[in-house]
Amino acid sequence: MNPQAKLIFTISLLLGTTITISSNHWIMAWAGLEINTLAILPLISKSHHPRSIEAATKYFITQATASALVLFSSMTNAWYTGQWDITQLTHPTSCLILTSALAMKLGLVPFHFWFPEVLQGSQLTTGLLLSTVMKLPPVSLLFMTSHSLNPTLLTCMAILSTALGGWMGLNQTQIRKILAFSSISHLGWMTIIISYNPKLTLLNFYLYMLMTTAVFLTLNTIKASKLPTLTTTWTKSPALNAMLLLTLLSLAGLPPLTGFLPKWLIIQELTKQGMTTAAVSISLLSLLGLFFYLRLAYCSTITLPPHTTNHIKQWHTNKPTHSSIALLTTMSTALLPISPFITTII
Repeated sequence: MNPQAKLIFTISLLLGTTITISSNHWIMAWAGLEINTLAILPLISKSHHPRSIEAATKYFITQATASALVLFSSMTNAWYTGQWDITQLTHPTSCLILTSALAMKLGLVPFHFWFPEVLQGSQLTTGLLLSTVMKLPPVSLLFMTSHSLNPTLLTCMAILSTALGGWMGLNQTQIRKILAFSSISHLGWMTIIISYNPKLTLLNFYLYMLMTTAVFLTLNTIKASKLPTLTTTWTKSPALNAMLLLTLLSLAGLPPLTGFLPKWLIIQELTKQGMTTAAVSISLLSLLGLFFYLRLAYCSTITLPPHTTNHIKQWHTNKPTHSSIALLTTMSTALLPISPFITTII
């Protein structure tokens, strides 16, 4: 792709995200979402492979439907209440439609079907944008309207997302699909707490962005896109693969790594709210996700699984690891000791 075109699309992404996050009016928020969608489409389809074109088409149809629902929800609320302010969403029908629209934007169950397919048809760098930056505007809208949305509906969607995200990722061999189901599972954790403590949702989202960026950039460096490829990359850069192991375990939420912090705080908050059953359910369902993280970690670092075919091992490279990957992986594994400081900030 032409560097100038790529620069324009990247600036448009940042512009659309900024407009949505900083707006108070529904029309401005909708315009930001549309700019975002139109900017990411050429990046998804830039390889001109049929799978990429299919992914771009699926993404466009889903996001256009979700944007139409956002507009319909805001217009319904304005019709009944005369309010276009995002925080003044009070009409029950509008709240229900908006919940569906944002779930579709984010890829929450039962509107999750598009996300693994789109991520599989994209390159790793585009997949990183889809998993992190593109989720920021819908999460910010969810944050601003959290007091108006139905907590029971959000809790049900969250538990289903964690269950399906873990369950459907078990049988995958494509790394991008595994990371897509991982994203759906993490969104469940963010959604379950948003009605009770929205700041915890933002903390979870920021840490999820941090860890996912580290994983995607590492995979992009070692050029691994499926599990059989990942098994032969340990010879190429052993130190990077060792850090990938820790980052994946952090993404799974194992103590004493960074990923344990948001899960710990969310379980604590749910227990305070008297939602012990939901806390136990979502904790047990996250063990499904732990299995495929461990499988990824096993394939990347620990040993080669038994195969009948011969593997071509990759040459060891002396090329230094990029400083951004080093910083991200360190933060993805070592932030738990400063959790008291993080909790005072939020």
